[in-house]
Amino acid sequence: MLRRAMTVTAAVLVATLGLQTGAQAAPAPGSPGAGDVYYPDYGNGGYDVEHYDIRLRYYPDSDRLTGTTTILATATQDLSAFDLDFVLQATSVRVNNRPATYHRQGDHELVVTPARTITRGSPITVVVDYDDVPSNVVASGFTSWNRTPDGALAVNEPESAWWWYPSNDHPTDKATFDVSVLVPDGLEALSNGVPTRWAQPVIGGWNRWSWRQDRPQATYLAFLAVGDFDTYQDTSADGSPIVTAYNRRLDPATAQAARTSVERTDEILDWEAGLFGPYPFGARGGVVTGAGDQGFALENQTRPVYDGGSFARGSNNSLIVHELAHQWFGDAVSVGQWRDIWLNEGFASYAQWLWSEDQGEGTAAEIADYVYSDVHPADDPFWLVRPGDPGADRLFDDAVYDRGALTLHYLRVLVGDRDFFAILKEWAASHRYRTGTTPEFQALAEQIYGHDLDAFFQAWLYTPGRPARGVTALGNPAEPKSWPKIVAAHEAAHRH
Repeated sequence: MLRRAMTVTAAVLVATLGLQTGAQAAPAPGSPGAGDVYYPDYGNGGYDVEHYDIRLRYYPDSDRLTGTTTILATATQDLSAFDLDFVLQATSVRVNNRPATYHRQGDHELVVTPARTITRGSPITVVVDYDDVPSNVVASGFTSWNRTPDGALAVNEPESAWWWYPSNDHPTDKATFDVSVLVPDGLEALSNGVPTRWAQPVIGGWNRWSWRQDRPQATYLAFLAVGDFDTYQDTSADGSPIVTAYNRRLDPATAQAARTSVERTDEILDWEAGLFGPYPFGARGGVVTGAGDQGFALENQTRPVYDGGSFARGSNNSLIVHELAHQWFGDAVSVGQWRDIWLNEGFASYAQWLWSEDQGEGTAAEIADYVYSDVHPADDPFWLVRPGDPGADRLFDDAVYDRGALTLHYLRVLVGDRDFFAILKEWAASHRYRTGTTPEFQALAEQIYGHDLDAFFQAWLYTPGRPARGVTALGNPAEPKSWPKIVAAHEAAHRH
């Protein structure tokens, strides 16, 4: 054959030109999505982020945000270009110390073409400068930047990063973070993790607030809250900092109710650690916004953010339990696909039932029976939603919370307490700082229990209609004492 008769010189030439059979493919753009079935254009391919360094200056009078985000990443393929999820106006982009070209594509993609191609396995340093008014920028029909009377909030799920820093915005690409924000005197700039600069004067009338998150964090769990807050610092028994903050626009009664709840954060985390394993992060706390500023609570890593209106009717420890349980289920272990959201919300909801049992306000069994029989009778459309695959339009449906919690309770009934709590602890430990999917959770449960559980999970997570419980009902269930607080917590936790 001609190929066998090829001279050595010719063979070398072909290999050099990349024409040889099996030669490495030419550099190509990274994909504009991470492969999520609900949100195919969220996240990006071709690189893995290790760290975000976000340095901002915020002008509350005009809602102007200027800043520079430096991204440290590693190429997972030979790259000719790559995407960032970002909607603000970039003023320059540099890749590995050289100016790069960039353009907007689609709803929220910033396509970056570096001056030199990037080889697989190589480190990437991306520096993006930007200047914009985030509340004026609409993507997918909304903005996740929420301007408030005294500042702004970047808090949302499943997307919020686009409006304040460029990122690979999918939970499958976690990274560490440094966030440093310059704000006018009299305002606080709060974020995740450990405070490294606390209101440090930089220029006349401006202070810098800096935060470090040294454990892997999903991009949507990074938050920024700028406003007029009363802030408190303490230290937990393990030496980690506790930072809590309350917006000064709260009326006195609501502020007291909020503090009554949020100041129990350290206690509740320790209680949850007894059920789920060691607390996975190096900082603790919570932020309470002005009433109605955001309309929901979110489990931002190390420091959940609660709307002040959630405490207008009094304290609610069940809400704190819910958001803090997410530190294990949602934050340390994040969803591998957004359709796996019940692994976040069902678990956090069941933690509320366990708290009720611990506080003597209704056992988990009593709550499960009440939810199954009275709250959601057999003809309730609630049972038509499949929590294991609810659809993007029902990501935070009641079924994801309540039917997800019922799934866990009846799994507990089936396998017994010893295996059930072993499953929860092992799930949190074996997937810590990574992601997990429902099939992986089922496989772990089957491994610990020692029996096939496919029929159980199919019935509870994927089959429309009310599943048979397989246990004797408790009779005519009365409303558990804790139920009003659980309902109020769910109303507060639901996303808009």
